Amino acid sequence: MKTVYDVLVRPIVTEATMSEIADKKYSFEVLPDATKPEIANAVEKAFKVQVAKVNVINVKKKPKRLGVHSGYTRSWKKAIVTLKPDSKTIEFFDGIM
Repeated sequence: MKTVYDVLVRPIVTEATMSEIADKKYSFEVLPDATKPEIANAVEKAFKVQVAKVNVINVKKKPKRLGVHSGYTRSWKKAIVTLKPDSKTIEFFDGIM
């Protein structure tokens, strides 16, 4: 059985994701086989907030080159979690800004 901390791999902290925090949208890397209800449940339990919606994006691998060596980046799954308007914010992201 997957625990809350198995489903959420890491938070995604970029300029684009930090600008969405004003709209209560938070981005996480999640397990490739995680479902939307599992992601919503994990965020609610880990941060004690109320989730309104979960959007999921499968990020494809990209070709990379370093000199004569070529390969690919890894593919992964990204979840954008929208909180309810009356929910509190996630304090982890407040400390980064």
